Amino acid sequence: MDTAHDILETIEMIEEYRLDIRTVTMGISLLDCADPDPAVACQKIYDRIVGLGGELVPVAHGIETELGIPIINKRVTVTPIALVAAASHTEDYTCFAQVLDRAAATIGVDFVGGFSALVQKSRTSSDLKLINSLPHAMESTELVCASVNIGSSKAGINMSAVAQMGETIREVAARTGGMGCAKLVVFCNAVGDNPFMAGGFHGIEEGDCCINVGVSGPGVVKRALDKLPDASFGQMAETIKKAAFKVTRMGQLVGTMAAERLGVPFGIVDLSLAPTAAIGDSVAEILQTMGVDRVGGHGTTAALALLNDAVKKGGLMACSHVGGLSGSFIPVSEDAAMVEAARNGSLTLDKLEAMTAICSVGLDMIAIPGDTPASTIAAMIADEAAIGMMNNKTTAVRVVPVPGKSVGDEIDFGGLLGSAPVMAVNPSSAERLTRRGGRLPAPVHSFRT
Repeated sequence: MDTAHDILETIEMIEEYRLDIRTVTMGISLLDCADPDPAVACQKIYDRIVGLGGELVPVAHGIETELGIPIINKRVTVTPIALVAAASHTEDYTCFAQVLDRAAATIGVDFVGGFSALVQKSRTSSDLKLINSLPHAMESTELVCASVNIGSSKAGINMSAVAQMGETIREVAARTGGMGCAKLVVFCNAVGDNPFMAGGFHGIEEGDCCINVGVSGPGVVKRALDKLPDASFGQMAETIKKAAFKVTRMGQLVGTMAAERLGVPFGIVDLSLAPTAAIGDSVAEILQTMGVDRVGGHGTTAALALLNDAVKKGGLMACSHVGGLSGSFIPVSEDAAMVEAARNGSLTLDKLEAMTAICSVGLDMIAIPGDTPASTIAAMIADEAAIGMMNNKTTAVRVVPVPGKSVGDEIDFGGLLGSAPVMAVNPSSAERLTRRGGRLPAPVHSFRT
């Protein structure tokens, strides 16, 4: 920010274009907290999160005030609990979710992620305990987010785990009225430095503690494109790159300041375009500004490809430490224009699946009928995992079966999660496919070194 023009432009981006820092997330390793006695392990976990994260929210508020930049969420991620709890003599891991919830409430963060298991190749007894604990854990906590990684480009897809997660999502939905599923993600190629929820966890390759930042900025990109209604594809790409550069630089500034003040290393900036339900803060509106009549129509995937690539190129020029998911999110309930497209039928699950070959993550925040069979949910997970595995990218499924709701009914998730119509799923049975079990082999290109 070297000139008066840059300063004024940044103020305009904040006040008019909804520029914000979507999240400042502290990653905390819990590997030293393992103990045979679950009560002892839980106390260690609580003490470590409160000890390291106690100043996270005050520091973030201070940066907000100092720079005038909204920081929407303050979050914590931890080591996958299936690894931490493995030494403990207990069959039910709900106590670990509950202590994460208590610690998160104590330090005042919005969410804590990491009630997670990594089962892309096989499942340990600890992994199974965690997955079996998910329904009770999601029912008995408010701030805890959970994830299970069921596949990777190197290992293939653990189809036994996929089938189990279909059943688990159904049970979580039944116990929580569907809301618990908004905090549960099933991944392929999950990354360990993701600051966004619900899929964030602190990877085993990470250090003791770090600060990761997730930026936003769909409004900034849209307003920049609004000024060029007749631009060529090349001109649109250059415009998006410049906007992404500015947004990412802001994220790096905030992350560096937070890390220095908390006395921990700065990790990465995740430069994903993360929409909200507010009008003007929408990835779908960007695609429509680019020329798509309604998101979901023909041409949507091509426009999304240009957007995602240009965002990455601009962000990589702005910051040497880019990580996480970094792209364009398409969570249906959290994007006002996508909600409208789903309501009028132009956006379907089939089209969303095609778009996930391009965007960050996958089928995200989609309400489906409460009576959707577990095997159908498992098959949706398998399809998304196959896209991720074959294309060496992160994909995920966060669907919400809403008990008692049918296609066309509305569900309000509240807050940033927004609302959405219940979408139709393919009625064909996937029972014979998903009950086979075993592992879907990794693709041939996984042997590249």
